[in-house]
Amino acid sequence: MVERGSHRSPRQAPQRGHGRDRGGRQVEDEPSAAAAGVDEARVEDESRSDAEADATVELAAPAARDSGTGSARERAVLVGVVRGGEPRPAVVAHLDELAQLVDTAGGEAVARMVQERKSPDPTFFIGRGKVGELAALLGQAGARSVVFDDDLSPSQVRHLEEGLPEGVKVLDRTAVILDIFALRARTREAQTQVELAQLSYLRSRLTRRWAHLSRQAGGIGTRGVGETQLESDRRVIRRRIALLQERLSQIEREREVQRRRRAQLPAVAIVGYTNAGKSTLFERLTGAETLVEDRLFATLDPRTRRAELGDGLVVSVSDTVGFIRKLPHHLVASFRATLAEAVLAQVVVHLVDVSHADWEEQLAVGEEVLASLGVEPRSCIVGLNKIDRIDAAASPAPAERTAVRLSARSGEGVDALRAAIARAVLAQPDVAALHFPAEGGEALQRALREEHVIARRFGSDGIELLVRRRR
Repeated sequence: MVERGSHRSPRQAPQRGHGRDRGGRQVEDEPSAAAAGVDEARVEDESRSDAEADATVELAAPAARDSGTGSARERAVLVGVVRGGEPRPAVVAHLDELAQLVDTAGGEAVARMVQERKSPDPTFFIGRGKVGELAALLGQAGARSVVFDDDLSPSQVRHLEEGLPEGVKVLDRTAVILDIFALRARTREAQTQVELAQLSYLRSRLTRRWAHLSRQAGGIGTRGVGETQLESDRRVIRRRIALLQERLSQIEREREVQRRRRAQLPAVAIVGYTNAGKSTLFERLTGAETLVEDRLFATLDPRTRRAELGDGLVVSVSDTVGFIRKLPHHLVASFRATLAEAVLAQVVVHLVDVSHADWEEQLAVGEEVLASLGVEPRSCIVGLNKIDRIDAAASPAPAERTAVRLSARSGEGVDALRAAIARAVLAQPDVAALHFPAEGGEALQRALREEHVIARRFGSDGIELLVRRRR
């Protein structure tokens, strides 16, 4: 993960038990994880099933590993909060996904802590006493990073950093996702979008980044009289954000020119949860080689290629950035130009990994993002992918959706998907079928000159052209 070390003044590690805070006030007295001899601080109770308890122990087992293995991967402890009324298995599943994100960012999730609370603590997010247990767990696991599954406020991060041992980084889910996007961005467009999202995220978190931010600066150079370094840094970031937004506007204008060049072909966009198999399907439909990797956000930069659907029908297919739970709104805003491929497409294929236990939730996450972009989810073709990993008959199709079961890897069901896309294309209001006699004639020549022809069909009864009407 990208280093986020803060230049803070030295502080003392918290005392075990956390009997009193810095002001001497009495706070809740909870035993530390070290004293309890468990990896998950006070998250087990007798009412849980044996299966849950076993899963918890197995997931926390990496904390007992020897940290002197020579591995260069950054070791991290994951933290989740079960809020009132929220099912615990859902939080565990979210932490499993967070562990995948940490792995993709170059780290290793070696332990985890789960706390049950009615609502997050406004100061530490977890309880004050849990901070001491978290410090002990970090020592046991040999970890120097803490990753929370929820967004933290700047003040919560600051208080956690002050309450944990010196040098421990406190990150939230958004910070990890931004790190991954920064690692994956290759094109100028993606790099600009990621930098804009990072600066938007950091703008409200400057107070924990640099120790000099509380000092007053004189009126020399770019700072005004009495202006704090914090205000100066914020002004620099605002200027940079404005510059990046202008660059994205220019990129969007360039994209619009590219779209006009492809306007004669119907546009198909592949969207879906990260690691649902979008790149594999894109490669299967277009024949173009692309990076296919069993990792979250393996590909980031959008691609568009031609694809033949059969019977002479040709379309352009675009692969887009993946969705994920709790997708940072900074990324949605920054990648709006990229996600516009889905907004402007005539047909949207929403790909879902039905072999995943939470595929219905992942489908709902994607539909929520699509709806926020102005795409009607029920108009999409739902591709139930990876049926080669399960009993295909056991995967129910979502209600009120056109659904196709397939395996992009083996090719099973891909022809059925092509046919569904073709039917959706032909149902578009700007697509028409023109019939001509076999000998052609002037009418056929005029149509070839003036219309956007997307397919030609030759039969015993004559010639049929599928055209897109000019708008």
